[in-house]
Amino acid sequence: MEKSRLIYDWNQKSSLAPKRKITFDDETLRDGLQSPSVKDPPIEQKLKILYLMEDLGIESVDIGLPGAGPRAVEHTRRLAKEIVDKRMKIRPNCAARTVIADIEPIVRISQEVGMPIEAATFIGSSPIRQYAEDWTLDKMLQVSEKAVVYALKNSLPVMFVTEDTIRSHPNTIKALYGSAINAGVQAIVACDTVGHATPEGTRSLIEFIREEIIEPSGENIRLDWHGHSDRGLSIINSIAAACAGADQIHATGLGIGERVGNTPMDLLLVNLKLMGCIGRDLSKLRDYCLAVSEAVGVPIPNHYPVFGVDAFRTATGVHAAAVIKAINKGDQELANIVYSGVPSHLFGMSQVIEIGPMSGKSNVIYWLKTHGIEADDARVERIFDAAKKSDRLLTDEEILSAIGVASK
Repeated sequence: MEKSRLIYDWNQKSSLAPKRKITFDDETLRDGLQSPSVKDPPIEQKLKILYLMEDLGIESVDIGLPGAGPRAVEHTRRLAKEIVDKRMKIRPNCAARTVIADIEPIVRISQEVGMPIEAATFIGSSPIRQYAEDWTLDKMLQVSEKAVVYALKNSLPVMFVTEDTIRSHPNTIKALYGSAINAGVQAIVACDTVGHATPEGTRSLIEFIREEIIEPSGENIRLDWHGHSDRGLSIINSIAAACAGADQIHATGLGIGERVGNTPMDLLLVNLKLMGCIGRDLSKLRDYCLAVSEAVGVPIPNHYPVFGVDAFRTATGVHAAAVIKAINKGDQELANIVYSGVPSHLFGMSQVIEIGPMSGKSNVIYWLKTHGIEADDARVERIFDAAKKSDRLLTDEEILSAIGVASK
C-alpha cells in the first residue's frame, strides 16, 4: 500500500523550505578537532573520512588551519593533493586568521598541489569580543582588508568569516562585509560562534545580511551559516538559516567541535532529506559517523538519533509487535516506519527486535525464527520467563542458555 495513504503528515503544513539550492561545508577535520575531548587522527583516517564526504555528495571541506604548525601543514597538503590526484568533486578550504602568517601557508600548499584552496579568513565582530581584544572597528577593517587582498592577489578564493555575528551590531556587520565584498571576496560567513542563536534570531540575521548587504552590492556573493550547539539549537538554526536565504551550511560529523560542538552534519542531512530539501543518497551516512567516531575517539551514544545502537532497536512488546506484524506482511519499508519517524533503510540502518522485561511473546517468537530455531511453546515460555525475571535486555547467550542451546 502507498505509504502516503498510511501517514497523515502534518509536517507538510509547514512553510519551512530553503529558498535556494543548499550546499554543505564539512568542518570535521578542522573546526571539529577543536573539541577538547577528541584526538587529531592520523592522515589515513582523515583520508577515509574525506572519501565518505565525497560519497555523500558534500560539496566543500575544511582541510585544516596550516598556520597552526608543521603537522597541520603536512595533513592539509596531503588532503589537498588527494583531492587533486583523484579528481574529487569536493572543494577544499582552509581556515586562517586575518593575518598574512596564516594565509601564506595556504598559498604555498595551493601552488604545490596546483589547485585553488578557498581561504576562510576569520575575525571576531561582536562588541564583547572587540572590548576583550581592545579592537577598534578601524583596526578590524584594516587587518581584514590587508588579509583578503593578500589572499586574492595570490589566486586564493576567499570566504570572509565574522565570528560571533549573531551578537554583532548591524553597523559593524555592514562595515566588515561591505569592505570584504568591495575587496573581491566570493563568500561571506555568518557565525553563531558561541551557540547563542535561536531560529528567529538566525532568520533575522540572514535576512538582514542578504537584504541590506549582499543585494545592494550587486555582486553574486555566497552566504554561509556556521552554528554551534551550546543551547541544543544548532540543527534547527541551520535549517532556519537555509530557509532565510543561506546558500551553504557548515557542520561536523557527530557535531564534534569547541565546547559542546558544532551543528552535526549527519543529523542535518537526515532532517533535510526527510523534509524533501535534498535528494542525495545517504546510505553511507552511518559509515561516515562510524569513521568519524573511530578516528577522533568519541563514542556514538547509544541514544544518539538515527546512528546510535538504540535508534531502531526495541524490546517493548507493543512496539515490537507492530514492527513484526509489518514484517509479516512482507513489507520491510512499512516495518521501518510503523514505529519510527525515521525510515531506517534510507540511512543504511534496519529495525532490531530484542527481548527484555517489557517484551511480549511475539518478541520471543520473532527472535527464535530469525535465528533459525523452532518457536515451540516450551521454548517461548522459558525465554519469556527469563525475560520477565531480568532487569535488562537479555543477551543472545542468555536467550540460548534459557532453552539449553549452546552459543556458537
